[in-house]
Amino acid sequence: MFFKGILRPIYYRMVPKYYAELAYWKKCYHQDGCSFSNQHYEKLLLAIAKEKNQDFMRGKVIADFGCGPRGSLSWVKTSQFNIGIDVLIPQYLKHFQNSMKDHGMIYLACSETCIPLPDLSVDIIFSLNALDHVNQLPEICNELRRILKPGGEIIGSFNLYQAPSSAEPQCLSPEILDRYLLKGFKIKHRLISAIPETGYLYQPLIDEKPLPLNNSEAILWLRAEKV
Repeated sequence: MFFKGILRPIYYRMVPKYYAELAYWKKCYHQDGCSFSNQHYEKLLLAIAKEKNQDFMRGKVIADFGCGPRGSLSWVKTSQFNIGIDVLIPQYLKHFQNSMKDHGMIYLACSETCIPLPDLSVDIIFSLNALDHVNQLPEICNELRRILKPGGEIIGSFNLYQAPSSAEPQCLSPEILDRYLLKGFKIKHRLISAIPETGYLYQPLIDEKPLPLNNSEAILWLRAEKV
């Protein structure tokens, strides 16, 4: 059974990379006038899913892994529940709680080894540039597969071939995602593009005109169904 509201944190320990991530969100918060703009998520997530509108989510349980505090699913009105999952939820609530109350989402704290949701409880998992931020990639991928129902979908954007850093310790590739995340999944569509030197980061993927990789950093858009 789910609740509408903000769930209080499970215990976790702040590690150095989390401070960098929290600093990023604090910067965004102040740039947005001590609030969070989130209008861009609808167009972006629908583009990744290759859907014209949100009807495909009607009556379903929707989650965003690595959601941040910005209200990434606040635009979804057809679903049963919208759940934002993030290891930093306790810190987000500390700094941005007043803004987050208006998002119409359940914010759920997790660790990198446990998402506190039942088996087979989620219909669609979105993830936007999140998996490269985790330290324990196999464990969190196991959890994402565990909570997803048969026939459920992962819809995501993944940064590829980026040099590891303190905040983004994973260097992802399609092969790594196939190995850890997509075992037992049927790929519905997959598109990879190099990152453009100028202009909007995701424009080549939105236009379905991917740039050649040429040993460069890239972005993968993916929609896959659990079989």
